[in-house]
Amino acid sequence: MIIPLRNINHDEQGFESLCDLYDKTKTFFLETVEFDMSKTTWFDADMCAPFGAILYKLGEMLNTIKFLHINQKVNEILLKNGFLSHYGQSKIPDSYSTTIPYFRFDAKDDRYFAVYIEQKLMNRDEIPNMSLGLKKRFRESIFEIFSNAVIHSQTKLGIFTCGQFFPKKNEISFTVADVGIGICQNVREHIKRDIAPEEAIEWATQERNTTKKGSIPGGLGLKLLKEFVDLNGGSIQIVSQNGYWKREKRVTVKKRFANGFPGTVVSVKINTLDTNKYCLAEELTEADIF
Repeated sequence: MIIPLRNINHDEQGFESLCDLYDKTKTFFLETVEFDMSKTTWFDADMCAPFGAILYKLGEMLNTIKFLHINQKVNEILLKNGFLSHYGQSKIPDSYSTTIPYFRFDAKDDRYFAVYIEQKLMNRDEIPNMSLGLKKRFRESIFEIFSNAVIHSQTKLGIFTCGQFFPKKNEISFTVADVGIGICQNVREHIKRDIAPEEAIEWATQERNTTKKGSIPGGLGLKLLKEFVDLNGGSIQIVSQNGYWKREKRVTVKKRFANGFPGTVVSVKINTLDTNKYCLAEELTEADIF
């Protein structure tokens, strides 16, 4: 089975294309699936996370994955970030350190994920200046996305991550994807009523809203990320089932796709031109205010 693949951008259309791709391939079993990338002239590297999640699910159904006619520039990016090394090709050095490597983590790999976040994302020179307190909370917010994938999505296939620094765009994009039951089902079960998938995502981004139970902490991860991108000039996009939610320039966009993603994707874009220093409100002193 040959499937043509177009450009995959870090935007609404890119996520919708991947949802359509999953819908087209979700029943495949014992197939040789060949992706024709002759017309793929651009592939935002962080989108390897949701793409990789879909392909991993295909692999679990005993399908064989192949790539045909990969554009030279696209091939170079997917070799540098290690994505194609999962499909028989050798990783090449990233001389300019623009990639945040593609990884798949098992649910029990929380410590490895924490090290990955620290070394590959938070320690980058391009990350805006943050106080120690905010840096810790920001790190915890990213880690909570991982925890949500483990606790809420009940994923058995893992958590997929990837990112990229775009010097010409002055931005870092970082994406986490899982294959699980999704935000919508969790929220519906928690609030005990039917709710549209895009509204379920909105609910999950609000302060104190969490579907975690008992002594398990949570609920502030997405809220803090949303507040940070509002100040930083970045954006956050979330896809779960066929719900799409985006926050950019203090404006929220919600949509429903025709087809769904088999889990949840959280994607953060950070503006690296931002020269402000950020801290938590509780860290402010009178000198900072006056």
